[in-house]
Amino acid sequence: MQLRTLNDVFRNATSRGQSRAILSPSGDQWLPISCDALYWRTRRLAAWLMAQGITKGDRVALIAENRWEWPVTDFACLAIGAIDVPMFPTLTADQTEAQLRDSGAKIVFVSTPDLATKILKSGLDVTVVVMDAEASSQHIAFADLVAGEEPGTRDADFDATLQAIEPGDIATIIYTSGTTGDAKGVVLTHGNIASNLTETTDLFRFGAEDLMVSFLPLSHVTARHIDYLFYAENVTLAYVSRPERVLPAMAAVKPTIFVAVPRVYERVRQSAEGKALKAGGLKAKIFAWAIRTGGKHRDQVAQAQGDPSSLAWKIANKLVYSKLREAMGGRVKVFVAGGAPLGIDLARWFADAGIPIFEGYGLTETSPVIAVNLPGKNKLGSIGPKLKNLDVRFAEDGELEVRGPSIFQGYWQKPEQTAAVMDGEWFKTGDIGAVDAEGFLSITDRKRELIKTVSGKFIAPQPIENRLKVSPLIGFAALQGDTRKYVTAIVSPDLVALEEWAREQGIQSSDRTALVREPKVIARYQQEFDRVNADAAPWEKVKRFRLVPDEWTVDTGEMTPSLKLKRRIVAARYASEIDALYTGAEAE
Repeated sequence: MQLRTLNDVFRNATSRGQSRAILSPSGDQWLPISCDALYWRTRRLAAWLMAQGITKGDRVALIAENRWEWPVTDFACLAIGAIDVPMFPTLTADQTEAQLRDSGAKIVFVSTPDLATKILKSGLDVTVVVMDAEASSQHIAFADLVAGEEPGTRDADFDATLQAIEPGDIATIIYTSGTTGDAKGVVLTHGNIASNLTETTDLFRFGAEDLMVSFLPLSHVTARHIDYLFYAENVTLAYVSRPERVLPAMAAVKPTIFVAVPRVYERVRQSAEGKALKAGGLKAKIFAWAIRTGGKHRDQVAQAQGDPSSLAWKIANKLVYSKLREAMGGRVKVFVAGGAPLGIDLARWFADAGIPIFEGYGLTETSPVIAVNLPGKNKLGSIGPKLKNLDVRFAEDGELEVRGPSIFQGYWQKPEQTAAVMDGEWFKTGDIGAVDAEGFLSITDRKRELIKTVSGKFIAPQPIENRLKVSPLIGFAALQGDTRKYVTAIVSPDLVALEEWAREQGIQSSDRTALVREPKVIARYQQEFDRVNADAAPWEKVKRFRLVPDEWTVDTGEMTPSLKLKRRIVAARYASEIDALYTGAEAE
């Protein structure tokens, strides 16, 4: 599908006449929003923006969870050439204010009155529109701006406005999540994103019979690209605003496509293994047998070329694999992972469980997709072949560099930072990788996160951390060891799973701080490190670790919204604990 601008996506999504372009939750119901309703709500909001004096190049901020108002606001801005600036609702007041000031947004759309209060307290001279509130003296009600009938014909003047936008016009400024420093505004044009979509729409074939639950934050480039892709391909999108509502939503709407960050897949695996272990007896044995059986057919399952004909696999499928798929709605035919490294262990486990996951890779600066695995062309542990309209190369130190039409225009008002990541037309991804003889790319780690011990050995922390997170007892692990003698780890346990395990073991602790210091608990976690160390090179083995009684989340600051680890934040927050791991303190 050839796309010139993102307005082509909107035109395609609203011209097919379907009664259900979007599903929106309302209590226990899912209410359909038709293609016509999407068109006219966007048309009315665009008219209001223009009435406020918003013209091509003006910035409009959008701070909301996933909901139907998000794409309506986005499409309205894109229609008139305004630059929308999505921000995560979970940002602190200071972070939100900093991004609003940096972008120069004139109007701010927010989902809740609490977010409106956050904006209004900043003292910024902006107009605030609230999705979940009636109009007041301080803000405007979103519902009032989009209400009205859906005429039977399209608006010719509005369609001409859509057509007038050029590929070189800036579409959005997306602030990076800042794993390695302060957030920077990534400037992407209509042509940047549209060129990337043109390639990805040809990779998978979806249509009006398909449905996806949209729950990855739309302020992140991955989720936004996926939604554009599915709008372009007539897929119905069901919006979910909170992670805890995902599984109930999947059971209710039964999607055919599931796209998630690796952490979601890790939780699915941990839940399945935890239930099997808790059941014990015959059920646990059947589960283990099914996974072993699946391992014998891993390659065929990974390619999604039809179910294995083996009788044992069919029995395992009926008893185990089908139950996993049923937990995700029962109709999913394509599983995709992106936003962070999936990890070879997790990819293999799902293939062994009858579920092929197609891993992709990209960055905000690349609009975002660089490579992705496909049915019939899926190599576990890789990120797949590159897109056809991109060129890739590797620097002497192994850093992946990319050039092509989807490469960003630079960081907003930061020419020096832009120059630092560009080598002519080539964008430096900051990721260390390789390509094999068949053209499959792989990423081993972030360049800036490689650990170099005093002996000069380099260790990529992410593969080790991913193997550790396979354990139901481990929420996240952060390896340390740069300029040190050996590798250590700070571990944020899955506290709910740990407390349940402790009760089963008869361990009594007054609080979580005491619990993570219990000798039996430490010994149990040592088993997980022994498991991972068994397959590690001598210099990669984790010599010591420390359990902390904290859950790492986006809200507490250790994780990005796409659930990638902010290693620098962890290192700073637990500096004393890390130092103790390299002194005469007791090894834990």
